[in-house]
Amino acid sequence: MKILVLGSSAGGGYPQWNCNCRQCDGVRRGAINSRARTQSSIAISVDGKDWLLVNASPDILTQLRASPALQPARAARDSGIAAVLLMDAQVDHVTGLMMLREGKRLPLYCSAAVHGDLTSGLPLLNVLSHYCGVDWHDIPVAAGERHSFTVPQLNGVRFTAVPLHSNAPPYSPRRDCPAPGDNIGLLVHDLVSGKRLFYAPGLGRIDALAYQAMSEADCLLVDGTFWTEDEMIVHGFSSKPAAAMGHLPQSGEGGMLEVLAGLPGPSNSAGRRKILIHINNTNPILDEDSPQRGVLRAQGVEVAYDGMEILL
Repeated sequence: MKILVLGSSAGGGYPQWNCNCRQCDGVRRGAINSRARTQSSIAISVDGKDWLLVNASPDILTQLRASPALQPARAARDSGIAAVLLMDAQVDHVTGLMMLREGKRLPLYCSAAVHGDLTSGLPLLNVLSHYCGVDWHDIPVAAGERHSFTVPQLNGVRFTAVPLHSNAPPYSPRRDCPAPGDNIGLLVHDLVSGKRLFYAPGLGRIDALAYQAMSEADCLLVDGTFWTEDEMIVHGFSSKPAAAMGHLPQSGEGGMLEVLAGLPGPSNSAGRRKILIHINNTNPILDEDSPQRGVLRAQGVEVAYDGMEILL
């Protein structure tokens, strides 16, 4: 199973167009050891030709140009994107669907909650019905339960949806009171190699169900949005802490680093890979020479970047 990181940044990308925090200013001027990133999305394939797009970033066209594997050129009009799976209805994970409107009918996998938001508060699917059209496949999600399903275009792979504690989009009627299905994590099991990936770019709190999925995975690609709980407040960019925005920070008691360090099973570079994705532009780990990046290296935690390839 091949996993290609198309985008590794949080919403707004990096550098964000209107942000002059230390990282954004530094990467623009070439003053820090850092690389630009587009908004988060991954693609998964078993044959290197047909790919499942997991979340459709507003930067999808830039990401496709940078990823030749997703254009196999088998016909005059072609794409390696065989289907799309959405893990939530956040703007930075769904608006790229509009850029796929010139193609064939789009197989789309998402929960009923996400489908509802994309036909009401942000009616992208209604608009797409006038272009390529969408074939919706419901991902069942229930509180405290895991549900497995398959995507026919990826033979030999089993997907398991894990309901997560995060938040619904600002335009959703469930904003600040999310329901099961608003956010899912994805456990991806290659039935041939036996390897598992757990993907969760938006993870506000780790409950027993999410912890179990993380413990089963050979590779974790998880929420790395903020370094501290008060990061956006300190920078003066928001009055909300990380938890209120649906993200678990890396540092502090109960933070992502503590959780990753405590997982049972293989935990070093020769065993389970631990990779942070969906990095906000304010997060100091974007500076590869920062003390915070040094902490990650010491703990064997990687930081995703655009174009990163993972083979399981």
